[in-house]
Amino acid sequence: MDFDEIRPYNDEELPQIFEELLADPAFCRAASAVLPEMPFKVLAQKMRACKTKLEFQETFCYGLLQKIIDEKTDGVTLDHTALPDKKKAYAYVSNHRDIILDSGFLSVLLVDQRMDTVEIAIGDNLLIYPWIKKLVRINKSFIVQRALTMRQMLESSKCLSGYIHYTIKEKKQSIWIAQREGRAKDSNDRTQDSVLKMLAMSGEGDVIDRLMEINIAPLAISYEYDPCDFLKAKEFQLKRDVPDYKKTQADDLINMQTGLFGYKGHVHFKTAPCINKELLQLNRSLSKPDLFSMISALIDRHIHASYRLYPGNYVAYDCLMKRDAFASYYTAEDKSSFLNYIEAQLARIDLENKDVTFLREKLLLMYANPLINYQAAIASPQ
Repeated sequence: MDFDEIRPYNDEELPQIFEELLADPAFCRAASAVLPEMPFKVLAQKMRACKTKLEFQETFCYGLLQKIIDEKTDGVTLDHTALPDKKKAYAYVSNHRDIILDSGFLSVLLVDQRMDTVEIAIGDNLLIYPWIKKLVRINKSFIVQRALTMRQMLESSKCLSGYIHYTIKEKKQSIWIAQREGRAKDSNDRTQDSVLKMLAMSGEGDVIDRLMEINIAPLAISYEYDPCDFLKAKEFQLKRDVPDYKKTQADDLINMQTGLFGYKGHVHFKTAPCINKELLQLNRSLSKPDLFSMISALIDRHIHASYRLYPGNYVAYDCLMKRDAFASYYTAEDKSSFLNYIEAQLARIDLENKDVTFLREKLLLMYANPLINYQAAIASPQ
């Protein structure tokens, strides 16, 4: 299949793309804003010296992400012990909290464990300017096309599926893909069957065989604080109050900027084992809808059971339920600190008819849902 429209650039294509970016005034302004201490001539020289995508990531992306980790988090960690074979290529299927940093932090953590970075699935709705599309393709991203007709969507999904299978089987390159289109605004992380249907469009054999080809590894991402929580709560009220409300490109930019530069507290990534052994045990005679539903639930259970929970998750649950069920998991100081944080985030929401009670409940639910799902997952028979 022809993957040229969606794949990352090949290394031999980089010199031409670098020249196109360096000649783009919008890219130059953005680069100067992100790297104010680096003269543009030096930046151009460093870009032109990069011969591979990994060299570009190590020269620019790793340092920028490490700076965010140092300044905007209390530490970012990865537990990769469930996948001991570090040479194997996986499809990391994860919950989704931050537009840029989920996959960015993962790549930094993998490099720190002497592993390769991942190729990243990114929706074209976020590629607002031509220079952004070029930059993400340098940064090992492949494009998920959105806003297509039904016929176009089918062809696009086949192409995307073919590319993912090719990348894992032939290139031996791991990929990261979110379990659903967009982020779960209320942190109730659920795998969409449509994602699995797309992944199973390519490969040999039946649905089980095809999914086993790409070595699906569920990945749980746990942020202590979500910098975009107040924006998500605002969106809930707008969707409630404004018929046909839709986010704009400007909203996406604000979400990206807020996610990048907001405080996140502790951040933890944890991989579950590859699900191939469990896929083998499923009844292949089931209907495809039933199979996809079972596999989605399997991935969800692994993600939910792999969460790292923080005091705020327990406080949020107890406040939401008006109980003290988890009071032993936090101190009075933890509770006061978290509730002060919630009030400060509420104050950041700019709405004319601000429904504070509704918004506070939505914020608390975002932090309670990981605990609710974790409890259900560990109680579930394997």
